[in-house]
Amino acid sequence: MNEEKTEEKTAKETEEKPETFETKTNADTLTKADPVKRIIAFIIDAVACMIVGFIPFIGGIIGALYMLLRDAMPIEALEYQSIGKKLLKLSVVNTEDPAAKVDYAISAKRNWMFALGPIMLFFLFIPIIGWIIDILLGIAVLIIVIIEIVKLFTNEKGLRWGDKMAGTMVIEK
Repeated sequence: MNEEKTEEKTAKETEEKPETFETKTNADTLTKADPVKRIIAFIIDAVACMIVGFIPFIGGIIGALYMLLRDAMPIEALEYQSIGKKLLKLSVVNTEDPAAKVDYAISAKRNWMFALGPIMLFFLFIPIIGWIIDILLGIAVLIIVIIEIVKLFTNEKGLRWGDKMAGTMVIEK
């Protein structure tokens, strides 16, 4: 008798549920965003970061924080995303649960490598040692950006290194 109840319960659970956003989308059905749009969105964010970055001493830190947390911006008008992604109608989604919001930790995992660039502005104001650190950071950032761009175009889902680390994907809205 217990087997019959278990079978009935299993049959009810496997009945078709009405499709909602959560049941319809998963990592396999997500369509990658246009890589050129992603690059333009990044350039918009980088320009915003550079403008803020030239505030002496704290500008580089503020810029680095923006680049680090840009995909979880606590600004409702931006719909909790970066300026560039908002303007180009792109969105970062979690590949495990596309309906879930991207939080600060996920954004930091995605973008830590791009936060190195604005930190260079901080070291710009420190003579000699700061300039040497800037050169080394600049070389590292350049290499990382090249790798990220190559991955953006060569990965079938458009996943760059940061996306793989954070379990995210950029899609068009």
